[in-house]
Amino acid sequence: MKILDYVKRAWNWLLGKTTIDEKVVDTYNKVEDKVEDVVKETKRRARRVKEEAKDVADAVKEVVEQSKDVVDAAAGSKRKGRRPSQKKTTSRKNTTRKTTTKKTTSNTTPKSDTKKTTTRKPRRKPAAKK
Repeated sequence: MKILDYVKRAWNWLLGKTTIDEKVVDTYNKVEDKVEDVVKETKRRARRVKEEAKDVADAVKEVVEQSKDVVDAAAGSKRKGRRPSQKKTTSRKNTTRKTTTKKTTSNTTPKSDTKKTTTRKPRRKPAAKK
């Protein structure tokens, strides 16, 4: 039995000189922390996806209801529900163009005493390129 005790003590002394077991424990703790972080993030994302899916389902239900209204409107039925509010009319500023008069200089004689008005011609749209 003495040989067995001697081998055990030698083995424990040798293990005490190395840091392999400490490195294994440190690596295990780091990996465990990372796994916990990943699990938390995955749960958070799954919860957010669930919320967004619920929002999409609600929006789809609203679209279905609105499409039924469109079908009814095409069939000729009157609008149901809340009426649109009356828009306030505001007075617009005078947007007509002012007339321009041609001034005469003292050196030239006027051709006529009537005031001439100039109007602007509408622009042509450029031809589409083929």
